[in-house]
Amino acid sequence: MLRRLHHDQPESFAFTPANQAWAEAQITKYPEDRAASAIIPILWRAQEQDGWLSRPAIEYVANMLGMAYIRALEVASFYFMFQLAPVGNVAHIQVCGTTSCMICGAEDLISVCREKISHKPHQLSEDGSLSWEEVECLGACSNAPMVQIGKDYYEDLSARRFGEIIDELGLGKTPVPGPQSGRFASEPATGLTSLEGYISDRVEKNASVQLAISHCDTVRRIDGTEFPLLTPWRSKVKKPLPKTKHDSPRKSKTAK
Repeated sequence: MLRRLHHDQPESFAFTPANQAWAEAQITKYPEDRAASAIIPILWRAQEQDGWLSRPAIEYVANMLGMAYIRALEVASFYFMFQLAPVGNVAHIQVCGTTSCMICGAEDLISVCREKISHKPHQLSEDGSLSWEEVECLGACSNAPMVQIGKDYYEDLSARRFGEIIDELGLGKTPVPGPQSGRFASEPATGLTSLEGYISDRVEKNASVQLAISHCDTVRRIDGTEFPLLTPWRSKVKKPLPKTKHDSPRKSKTAK
């Protein structure tokens, strides 16, 4: 599928100071002549900051890495995780439409998107707050149908509950992600059939949901100040490998 840059582009792009520091730190993971290896994480941070990748953003990252613009564009246009057009300023919703979700009601979820957001995918809602698209398998088949909103999964959805989630987003709220049917994770929908002894010791939410709640970053744009910048790889000094008997210089068979 051919993917093109959006027709309406901003004049410029710049990382926030904290995101700039984060991006520069990622480059140090690689040898000096291999800075281009950091292209995917740094493009991703640009998208986390603005919600999508503009031409100026792609070129900004290319300049950081000493890459030709076309090389950076090749990466951005190849991977569908990169959005090349503006998305909703509150949230972009990705509806899984692959087999399990399709069988369990993904088409109903898409109908809700058409009704409440926009008739076509990748179009902004009237107020510019939301956008949506259909995507391939997101790997939560046991909890079908499901959608990804921002950084988190909303699973075991009905059309009614999905509509409520969209309404909550429109009101500036962030609905709690994870299974929406009362399930803890991906155990049988009718309840556990084994390991029942662990139920009493279980926390209220599974780890993924709890992380989303504690960080409050499901639909948040990332400016780099959310967490301290850690670069543990910089403090690791490579020690020479111990010598073995095979390390001694070998004489060539032809040597006299």
